[in-house]
Parts: sequence; structure tokens; C-alpha cells
Amino acid sequence: MRVSIRSADSVALATHRGAIRRARLGALLRASGDALGVPARASLAVRLTDDEELRSLNARFLGTDAPTDVLAFPAAEAGRVGDLAISVERAVDQDRESGGDGAAELRLLAVHGLLHCLGHDHAEASDAASMTEATRALLAGQPVPDLVPAR
Repeated sequence: MRVSIRSADSVALATHRGAIRRARLGALLRASGDALGVPARASLAVRLTDDEELRSLNARFLGTDAPTDVLAFPAAEAGRVGDLAISVERAVDQDRESGGDGAAELRLLAVHGLLHCLGHDHAEASDAASMTEATRALLAGQPVPDLVPAR
């Protein structure tokens, strides 16, 4: 899978460049795509940004005027997996709550978003368990919390 990662021009991102580098999102997402059987020529675009932009995207596309950590936009066309938007600011804050530096949470959010683009969901308990299992397989060696069904 081809992965394109773009960063917003944001003060919040500038202070977290180390966590972004340590997360190695491009390599992680390509390996995850391979493991999930995504065609090598399919593309995924990732936008690393801040809470302000995620809030705007969330309001515009989902009707929720609040920031969030990751948004996934599955593609409807052949050869494209979709687009992800990740709030680096929120990822780092969430990871610090458990003593991390942000890289692990960025990895978790990237895989979570990729799975959403590929049709996974966690609306029901069985779907949440399946998505958690897939995430753990892709992030072997990294703690992955159980997903709570989204209602």
C-alpha cells in the first residue's frame, strides 16, 4: 500500500516532531496494509494535524462540533483506501496519561483509522472485539486497550 503523510503547519505539531518520527507511521501503515491484504498500489493519505482542524473536520463531515483524535474517510474509488486525519496534539496528550511520549498513541490511532477505512467498525460489542483483535495483531508488542462499542 502506498502511504502519503502530510503535516499541517501548526505550532502543536512542531512541538511533537520527535513523537511523530518515533511512531514511523509510513512503515507501520504499509506493513499493516500488507498484513491485511491491501493491494500494493492502493493509496492511503494521512493528515497529521491538531485539535482545531480535527474539530473543524468533525463538524463539517460528521456534524459533531468537538475535537476528536482520529477521523477516517474510506474511499469509494478503486485503488484508494481512503484518508485519515489524526490530531497529534490529542494523541500526545492521551499517551501522556499512561506515561508515554505520544508515539504509541499515534500508532494506535493510525491503525484504528486504517481499519475503519477497510470497513471495520465498533458499533456493536462483537465488532469492537473483532476490531480490537485486529489492532492487537497489527501492533504486536504494544498494549492495545479493548474498544468500547460506539453507540
